[in-house]
Amino acid sequence: MSGTELPRIKEQLKEAYMTKLFFTDLNGRLKNLSVNPNDIDDIIEKGVGFDGSSIAGIATVENSDRILKPVVESFRLVDFGSRKIGFFVGQMFNQDGSRTEVDPRYALERAVEKGITEQQVKFMMGPEHEFFLLNGDEMNGEIHTDKLDYFGSGADDVGDVVRQEIVNVLEKCGIKYEKTHHEVTSSQHEINLEPGDPLTIADRTILFEFVTKEVAAQYNLHATFMSKPFTGYNRNAFHIHLSFFNMEGKNLCYDEKAEHHLSPMLMNFIGGITKHAREASIVMASTVNSYKAYVLGKEAPIVRGWGLRNRSSMVRIPHALSSSATRMELRCPDATGNVYMQFATLIFMGLDGIANKEDAGQPDLGSTYKEGFQSKVLDRRFLPRDFYPALMEAEEGEFIKKSLGCDLFNNYMSNKIAEWEEYRTTITDFEHYKYLGI
Repeated sequence: MSGTELPRIKEQLKEAYMTKLFFTDLNGRLKNLSVNPNDIDDIIEKGVGFDGSSIAGIATVENSDRILKPVVESFRLVDFGSRKIGFFVGQMFNQDGSRTEVDPRYALERAVEKGITEQQVKFMMGPEHEFFLLNGDEMNGEIHTDKLDYFGSGADDVGDVVRQEIVNVLEKCGIKYEKTHHEVTSSQHEINLEPGDPLTIADRTILFEFVTKEVAAQYNLHATFMSKPFTGYNRNAFHIHLSFFNMEGKNLCYDEKAEHHLSPMLMNFIGGITKHAREASIVMASTVNSYKAYVLGKEAPIVRGWGLRNRSSMVRIPHALSSSATRMELRCPDATGNVYMQFATLIFMGLDGIANKEDAGQPDLGSTYKEGFQSKVLDRRFLPRDFYPALMEAEEGEFIKKSLGCDLFNNYMSNKIAEWEEYRTTITDFEHYKYLGI
């Protein structure tokens, strides 16, 4: 933190209606608490105590006290017009001052550091934010706000107005957007922001979700990042673009002499992703609903593999306007997960691929949806197609546990197993329709 940073923040906090520290539970749900901005010096130095046992996966009741400290670099003064919010992302600490091993942000901090110390690389990441804007949050009445399709527009398209207001709020925070548009499905939208380093972008994703929901509410709408809200329609994806650079800023994904101009280092990185993709699926697609999206022809990848500009591939190499923009895109995640764990897991998988020179294999040719695979319950060429197999892959493997740390992994898995049991034992309308007449 520069010598002028804190005085500038304190001056801006005088304009704030309230000041909040944001963080996520292990499921990725946003949590926050409001603090007195007049105490910001002490809060930055000593933090604020909270009950970790009341946050999913953070602590037990017999050892529940945790400390939350603001990340000064994450500060934004969020201007909603009628009020301004002082926004910080928080880091979790134990009572003795050490970092809490189950803080999802800490996992990403360790992944970024591993890239620097082991491979002397720095990462650049940029997610695509997809969400639905709906008329209220109850599944009754006319829930859709439009009947438009990809890049659709209309004179009464409230979504176009909401998207612009979201990026206007973010721009006043110093965040630049690249483009916004209507997505494939009715009421579905996408906003792309400029890329940056993983920690900054993960923190910004927390801010983005907060701003999106707040702005939507101002228009009496409900914004949802749920993966698959509607049967037969496309899902909300969370595509992650990633590139990496040496310490001097040279893009190491590009190699003029290599096939397709893709460096061996990038191909090994992709090899690590495809190798560990099934085990990592419970992080990338982290809810029961996530797996409803793995449907032929609906843009969610179903096969472990990579392709050149192939939107059916799990890992895609997008067209780059310059060598410095050469990158990969991971297309299996969705926004219901924990962004810190998703970014960390992606980096850990790729670094393992580089370290062990994993072979990415040949690129997908044509649509993977048309491969004509024989229908089987277990086919390891595919990503897990249901929540339970994804749990099994993570439980039986060692890589994700080792990468994220035993405490974080075990707490996360406990949450997810409980989620599966709740789903498994809940009777649905589908079952009534199929079996009540027997």
